[in-house]
Amino acid sequence: MRRILILALGLAAVAGPAAAETRYLAYDAADRVTQALTRGVTLEANRGLFGAISVRRIISTSQRGSADIRRGGPGAVRGALPAGATESSIYHIAPEGDGRGLSRALCPGAEEVWLVSGRVRLARPLTLHAVGRWSDGAFRHCVQLSYSWRGEWATPPAGGLDDAGAPIGR
Repeated sequence: MRRILILALGLAAVAGPAAAETRYLAYDAADRVTQALTRGVTLEANRGLFGAISVRRIISTSQRGSADIRRGGPGAVRGALPAGATESSIYHIAPEGDGRGLSRALCPGAEEVWLVSGRVRLARPLTLHAVGRWSDGAFRHCVQLSYSWRGEWATPPAGGLDDAGAPIGR
């Protein structure tokens, strides 16, 4: 029995990465603040073997830009969230490429920026909080972004999405 359990765990460990699938989840801005900053986003995400969704990249709906985001960050990021916020998954915005512009737009003056989200689920609204770290070492909440579910794409948007949320060039 022990050998069977070890074999099953070994197969699950090997099959885990292979079973992960890339998904493209599109969201529309749900309020004025979010509309002014991002208009909408598409998340490039991995769906794991047990259904958990982990975000890898954020793609702009209205511009032809994207930013890599990496899971993880200091606990002080969560400590900067407003009272009552329940989101807890921290993603660091990579400062390379379009990530620099996204960070500046969300937290002007911050040296580093993180996004904090709740559990990403299909066909559900999404709330993201931008939190920045300033040169004095303080972590501050910058903005709350609220999105409504738009849909899922089978392939990544080619050059972004148009104003209606459809992939450009399709």
